[in-house]
Amino acid sequence: MPSPPPQPPRRGIEAFAYRDFRRYQLARGVAILGAEAQSVAVAWQVYSITHRALDLGYTGLALFLPGLFFLLPAGHVADRFDRRQIILVCYCLQILCTTALLLLARSDVHQIYPIYAVLLLIGTGRAFSGPASSALIPHLVPEAHFVNAVTWGSAIFQFANVTGPALGGLLFTLPLLRWMPGTRMEGGGIVYVFTLVTLGWFLVLVASLNVRPGRMEYRDISLKVILAGFQYVRRAPMLLGSLSLDLFVVLLGGAVALMPIFAHDILHQGPRGLGMLRAAPAIGALAMSIALARFPQRRHAGRRLFVSVAVFGVATVIFGLSRTLWLSLAALAVAGAADMISVIIRGSLLQLATPPEMRGRVSAVNSLFIGASNELGEFESGLTAQWLGAKAATIAGGLGALAVAGLWAAVFPGLRHADELSSTALRTEVDGEFNPAGK
Repeated sequence: MPSPPPQPPRRGIEAFAYRDFRRYQLARGVAILGAEAQSVAVAWQVYSITHRALDLGYTGLALFLPGLFFLLPAGHVADRFDRRQIILVCYCLQILCTTALLLLARSDVHQIYPIYAVLLLIGTGRAFSGPASSALIPHLVPEAHFVNAVTWGSAIFQFANVTGPALGGLLFTLPLLRWMPGTRMEGGGIVYVFTLVTLGWFLVLVASLNVRPGRMEYRDISLKVILAGFQYVRRAPMLLGSLSLDLFVVLLGGAVALMPIFAHDILHQGPRGLGMLRAAPAIGALAMSIALARFPQRRHAGRRLFVSVAVFGVATVIFGLSRTLWLSLAALAVAGAADMISVIIRGSLLQLATPPEMRGRVSAVNSLFIGASNELGEFESGLTAQWLGAKAATIAGGLGALAVAGLWAAVFPGLRHADELSSTALRTEVDGEFNPAGK
């Protein structure tokens, strides 16, 4: 349990009253900035070698596949070993990988396979650090302020996720003259050096945390223990409904992959308009997260979840119908804000309804659902746009999200009736789902 702060926390920023939370979120924000900036440099490096769009797609696949292959062991490791130590080891691997990318950029390599190999290692580190990071958050703040912690964590992610690529693009254009005798640093090299600095800062901050979660799972390793996360989610309709709701809504309603078509062919705005369209959902999400930090959602969590999904679907339909930039931006901002409500509720449900000793494995299952929805969602959007056109595909996706919200509300009544976001209330409801007859 985190030690109490020296002064009463101020409303809206309660989580920041705790030293470990402040340090971890600062570390996390800096690391995301570095990772997003690095993704810009990697994409440019790959494209400059092959000039093929398909090879850019393979970079995302290389990062995604390790999460799929290492899903089960990553969740088990997060519950069996100290989660803080796991994060430190994984980010040491990230430093080695970024150093390798820097050396490849300096050597002016003309083969993309070494880059893909490095990306596979980066994806492996992320596969193991992701469940450990998610499961660490409840150790940093008291449960009474956990929803506030999730809210601010989402806000920091949105800010860093928007700022990182822009910063990476800026750094890529800055030449640094001789930084060592006989050498010159420019382009991707500058970005990789920046990422190394952010990773070093991350390690220092995480190493300074007072929290020591220790081992949570004491049973000997077995297939049953490794699969326990899947079994828990399968037996808890509230969690299964929450995870699958996000999967299908993002799968159907995501319009991010089609934004270049809207910017160029429908709104006639060009690259500047595309940048505005890409930023609008994040701006809406950031604004909503700040509002929810000040005025948190304490009751009627299930009802608010389904309402937010419905609003997301409606906003997506409006975006598909729009032919003016301002209406498109407004629709995307509303969609981002509604999605943020869903993210906070689902994140709180996931951690609070799960026993501490199983949070790593359940978080790994959640990572699979999120990764599948994002990757497959872009593929689905491109495929339906090829068949129906971008506008019809986006409208159909928004209507599909509305249909999923209605269907899930009927199929998962436990999720619809979820009320208070607290471990006591949520685990009581989950226990009731496990034993519906009270046995």
